[in-house]
Amino acid sequence: MIKVYGNLNCPYCVVLKENLDRNKIEYEFIDVLESLGNLAAFLKLRDSEPVFDHLKQINDIGLPAFIDEEDRVRIDWENWLTEHGYSIPVPKASIFENSSCSIDRKGC
Repeated sequence: MIKVYGNLNCPYCVVLKENLDRNKIEYEFIDVLESLGNLAAFLKLRDSEPVFDHLKQINDIGLPAFIDEEDRVRIDWENWLTEHGYSIPVPKASIFENSSCSIDRKGC
C-alpha cells in the first residue's frame, strides 16, 4: 500500500486522492496539517530525499508526495499511475484556477 503526504487544501493532493479512489488503489493519506507529528514526518522526508531538491530550489512545497510499494519517495504520481496501468480520469489542470501551492504564492 502506498503512503500519500498531502493536504485537502492542495488541489494537486485532491486530484491525486480522486484518481487513487477512482482506480480503487489502497493508500494511506497523511494530512500534513492535521498534526505537528504529520508535518514533522513530511519535513523529515522532504529534507532527506533528493527527489525534493529541485522543488525546494523553486520554493515549491513538494505536495503531494508519496512512498510507493517499493518504499521509493515519489512526486510524479501521474507517471506512477500510468506505469502501473491505471487511468487518470481526473486531470490536474481542471482545478487549478486561483490556487496557490508554492511558498512564494505564485501558484501550482
